Amino acid sequence: MASELILGIETSCDETSAAVVRGGREVLSNVVASQLVHSDYGGVVPELASREHLRAIVPVLREAMQRARVSYADLDAIAVTEGPGLAGALLVGITFAKAFAFGLNKPLIAVNHLEGHIHAVLMDATNPGAPGLASETWEARSPLLALVVSGGHTHLYLATRVPDLTWHYRNVGKTLDDAAGEAYDKVAKLLGLPWPGGPWMDALAAHGDPGAVPFRFAQIKKKATGNTAAKLSRENLDHADKTRFDLSFSGIKTAVRRYVELNAMQPSIAARSAALRSAGLHRAKPSEALALVLPHFDPQTLNLIASFQASVTSYLTRTAFAAAEHFGAKGLIVSGGVAANTELRRRISVEAAQRGLAVAFPSIALSTDNAAMIAAAAWPKFLARDFAPDTLEPTPQLRLG
Repeated sequence: MASELILGIETSCDETSAAVVRGGREVLSNVVASQLVHSDYGGVVPELASREHLRAIVPVLREAMQRARVSYADLDAIAVTEGPGLAGALLVGITFAKAFAFGLNKPLIAVNHLEGHIHAVLMDATNPGAPGLASETWEARSPLLALVVSGGHTHLYLATRVPDLTWHYRNVGKTLDDAAGEAYDKVAKLLGLPWPGGPWMDALAAHGDPGAVPFRFAQIKKKATGNTAAKLSRENLDHADKTRFDLSFSGIKTAVRRYVELNAMQPSIAARSAALRSAGLHRAKPSEALALVLPHFDPQTLNLIASFQASVTSYLTRTAFAAAEHFGAKGLIVSGGVAANTELRRRISVEAAQRGLAVAFPSIALSTDNAAMIAAAAWPKFLARDFAPDTLEPTPQLRLG
């Protein structure tokens, strides 16, 4: 009898992760190795990411198996991220997973990284309005509106449960330029914050005035016409309503840069960056060193950070609920690294309560890239016997829906 155990492997960017999940629900282990080397460069260096994955993947896998207290023979399948992501990073995980599955004579399952983020919520949903809400309840709410927001992606999906227990995804919105998390990181780098900048922006925003700088976003909402409609048709979007809820974040990034220039903030930013690096704080995390980093920030910079965060999270919230209302979604799920942002969670939770719409987020541990979400997303594919061919290769630009 099958033990319902799937080993997940995730190497799409700068996190090397392995996890063992039972039946797409119960996380027996979830080991994540972060690559701190990128802090020295202020962003992910693809070549270094691939090398770090090569170093980490075997010890990470061994630790995941030890924590799960299962044997290799107990596994029913191996799941791996197929894309999207960095080509070299994906190649490490896929090559390893293919060899591992072949050696164990286990089926291999290819998983879309974006679907993994959605399943992180379905597997581990937490709801401020209904604590402990079971994932089965969420599946019964189909269709759902899923906001996947991270450093590499900002997408809106209409997720519908289909008879074979898998999910059908229809993309109803995406960023037209920078992802929200990418905008966070770029603005953080511009202001001299440690990398990755998103968590630091979130932590420092609490010490500034969110109304100090009046940033504005324009809602991008249009009906698909002409070539766009033809493209949507080619992508097999079978719903008659082609309304889009696209977003753009390049404008606010430019606005922050302009604000910095107009207020002659560059010298203080350079001094701050040098001081943090000299003190060894450029690799620190907010949970470890906020009290040490905070004195390096003047009120003007803190107000700018708070205003940026308020504007971005308000924009995401407004767009997500507009899409949910338009398509008649029965619930909203928010996933991806930016789903860990405290202000985004607060705004969406407040808006959901006012509208009477159920909303769920993954736990903080499952918000960022991890292998547990890959193993969870692989479970419906395992039940459907949807296995990857021996010719599986990375698909860096892989789409969902």
